[in-house]
Amino acid sequence: MATQRILDFINTRRPNGPCMVLDLEVVRENFHNFEMALPNSKIFYAVKANPAPEILRLLASLGSSFDTASVAEIEMALDAGATADRISFGNTIKKERDIARAFELGIRLFAVDCVEEVEKVARAAPGARVFCRVLTDGAGAEWPLSRKFGCVPAMAVDVLRAAKSLDLEAYGVSFHVGSQQTDLAAWDRALGDAKHVFDALAAEGIVLKMVNMGGGFPTRYLKDVPTAQAYGQAIFQALSKHFGNRLPETIIEPGRGMVGNAGVIKAEVVLVSKKADNDNVRWVYLDIGKFGGLAETMDEAIRYQITTQRDGDHSEPCVLAGPTCDSADVMYEKNPYPLPISLTIGDEVLIEGTGAYTTTYSAVAFNGFEPLRSYVI
Repeated sequence: MATQRILDFINTRRPNGPCMVLDLEVVRENFHNFEMALPNSKIFYAVKANPAPEILRLLASLGSSFDTASVAEIEMALDAGATADRISFGNTIKKERDIARAFELGIRLFAVDCVEEVEKVARAAPGARVFCRVLTDGAGAEWPLSRKFGCVPAMAVDVLRAAKSLDLEAYGVSFHVGSQQTDLAAWDRALGDAKHVFDALAAEGIVLKMVNMGGGFPTRYLKDVPTAQAYGQAIFQALSKHFGNRLPETIIEPGRGMVGNAGVIKAEVVLVSKKADNDNVRWVYLDIGKFGGLAETMDEAIRYQITTQRDGDHSEPCVLAGPTCDSADVMYEKNPYPLPISLTIGDEVLIEGTGAYTTTYSAVAFNGFEPLRSYVI
């Protein structure tokens, strides 16, 4: 739900057009919850979720580390006050010149998922630490990750063996169980795969030290989700099950779970109409859609909670769409969204849980609409 601070900001500032308002106090609380849930794991905030400088500065001051996807994100984290030893280059797809620039900036921890990427790191960042990303099935995730990243565990052994042979430090294994992961057992399956890689390389005298357990920690949309504490308990049990008393160093990379519930988008109803006189289904058009920051409604994967000033009136399902002249800019049609039938042109709505993966998904000027504005309070 929108915090009182967010509601007061919207009501007093009256920002024009769609915008995202994010409450830093919620981010602070989320960070402390992750610290308490997994006290022995380092927190590497996934910058891509929301790189607002205010968020990065807060997290840097709290002691967070940062998972970055590009040189630009590395520079953002450094500008926010993080030191290079608190930053990983977590993208498995990197230009060699970007690896070299990261190395020049002091970055020593790089993700890989194939021998070809290892060879680039060996040339551009000699002696650096590398961790190999292992494929997961993503079952239980509302926004599953594709086969674009990672390799099967048997290949991970080959990749890390190659890293060792090229005088890199074969440091560990990473995985990502899928974004908005609600299955507490997902980490158990992935940690089992990680242990197989550890054991196979240990038999060759290559001792891995770290497991990067990725992100996937959810935020609440329409359904309740487990607490950070519940995830922490499940992950610790899985670690103990697979690694016994010799636990590796561990990293987590919360993004959505760190900032998702801290942000709310204010939007406006532009049009309410039907497609035929005998059509029972309303179309409700907002001044924001897929191209304005709500890209995660693709395939209706993420269903945001939408609140209106008319909540409590009789509601009926409607098709919810954005304002652009693109037929793909429809958010919910296969599963229509219930909204009050009294909702009308000019009404404001609040789209909850939109602090992550919205502002940076917003198009620069598609159809001439400006990018989604962001206010961090």
